[in-house]
Amino acid sequence: MFKDRTILITGGTGSWGQELTRQLLQYHPREIRIFSRNEFLQVNMHRSFSHQPALKFFIGDVRDFSAVQEACRGVDYVFHLAALKHVPICEMQPDEALKTNVHGTENIIRASIMHRVKKVIDVSTDKAVDPINFYGMTKSFGEKLMIRANDLSETTRFVCIRGGNVLGTNGSVVPFFKNQILEKQEVTLTSREMTRFFLTISEAIELLLKAAQVAIGGETFVMKMKSCRIIDLANVLAQLLIRAPIQIKEIGVRPGEKLHEVLVSIYESPHTFYYSDHYFVILPSHPTPALSKQYHSLKRVNFQTYSSDTHLMSHDEIERMLRRGGMVV
Repeated sequence: MFKDRTILITGGTGSWGQELTRQLLQYHPREIRIFSRNEFLQVNMHRSFSHQPALKFFIGDVRDFSAVQEACRGVDYVFHLAALKHVPICEMQPDEALKTNVHGTENIIRASIMHRVKKVIDVSTDKAVDPINFYGMTKSFGEKLMIRANDLSETTRFVCIRGGNVLGTNGSVVPFFKNQILEKQEVTLTSREMTRFFLTISEAIELLLKAAQVAIGGETFVMKMKSCRIIDLANVLAQLLIRAPIQIKEIGVRPGEKLHEVLVSIYESPHTFYYSDHYFVILPSHPTPALSKQYHSLKRVNFQTYSSDTHLMSHDEIERMLRRGGMVV
């Protein structure tokens, strides 16, 4: 599918983008374009990939339509990863989150249709489901814009994937906890009740590639994920790193933060199906005849919501997840 094709990755210098690039290179694409606004990260990525000739780097911002339009020229597939993601920052500067996460997504859609891109895969988040923070709201808008964009073109198809917290990515909780534990500091926890979905970076990219390969346009793919209490995660990390108990300092829920995240809402579950042992697929409330035909044989899910406070991992399961994700040796 990707052999001899040109691929654009927005926000490609981040953790997701670099792992996606590694896996896409195995398919021998003609070109992979890394589009981001950070020159320093692009230089480092270029060096870390040993100056791969298939990699091309584009300085630009998804807010800038002319830059996006130029980057999309001649592209077959777009993976849209660029976003402002930090919940408190998006709460404090909602106008900036709106520019990147909504207007930037609109620019990707317009440019992709203009250049007859075959397929656009948008990376969303559990925070887009029943959002209470501005980051989640912007990502929810992004999802809706992407799904609706299938009505705007007969040639370009748009699909979303929705994930939880990816282990070890920039700004994520595991490296933060590891640093506090190894420096023998108090581990700061917003709430002892808080739960989150987790997946490894390889699982996240597997979901991305699966959606790219099988989607016909209009779907949202969700990986089946177990979840855990954040306090259990901290305690397991401490046992693995220093084999000693830790002091927990509860600092209170931050602005815009939920105790529990949701991957499939009560409003979406009537249109959600078991795609496989690993994935759900969510269809629009009024799917096209093509979507209905594609998924008519699938079984509808038997839950009302898919929330992080159910199917909680044991300490042993958390340890296996951390080892699988390369967070501990």
